[in-house]
Amino acid sequence: MSVYQPRIKEIPLSDQPRERLVLVGPGALSDAELLAILLRVGVPGLNVLNLAQQMLHEHGGWPGLLRMDYHDLCQRHGMGAAKAATVKAALEIGRRLLLAGPDERMQIKSPADAATLLMVEMGHLDQEHLRAVLLDTKNRVQQVATIYIGSVNSAQIRIGEIFKEAIRRNSAALIVAHNHPSGDPTPSPEDVLVTRQIVEAGKLLDVECLDHLVIGHGRYVSMRERGLGFTV
Repeated sequence: MSVYQPRIKEIPLSDQPRERLVLVGPGALSDAELLAILLRVGVPGLNVLNLAQQMLHEHGGWPGLLRMDYHDLCQRHGMGAAKAATVKAALEIGRRLLLAGPDERMQIKSPADAATLLMVEMGHLDQEHLRAVLLDTKNRVQQVATIYIGSVNSAQIRIGEIFKEAIRRNSAALIVAHNHPSGDPTPSPEDVLVTRQIVEAGKLLDVECLDHLVIGHGRYVSMRERGLGFTV
């Protein structure tokens, strides 16, 4: 027996994606709700929110949809040329924001800003990735560099490698981030040790480490805010 799927119009107005965006702002919406707004309508037996959830799950979230060819996206059940074009255009806008010129680049003013930049992709990686967000003197993003893939611990990471690209780019500061594939962003004792080493190296190299974020599924921890590895 098939499970009844309510149409989007049968869902209370305050719970519908577009109305929630108006009420609470886009930052409060889930990935599926944002995608549902782009898709606008679902297919018989599957409302637009369920369709969006299914697509994100099957294709590995936003990164998977970004990599997906337009023509392949068109062929997916429930899509078609118009929906595929809308989704690809929105993803391209996001990609171009990351590559914007000096006056348009994202400025990091808080740990939440850095988390917003990184969480969509890093929160769903199967392996640990260590990345560095390189910043200029105004804390504008110069580059997000992948430093290491694998277990993040002091025995395997060469601290100098974290600063290599920052020195080449003449960066004023950086923010380090790594993910926990388990989804739990609680820092480990090893995370604290690595953070302390990075902070000390930054002082010697005159490239300040502003923070170290540990990223989980939809959550993150700022090591600086927790006072872990950073001296007051």
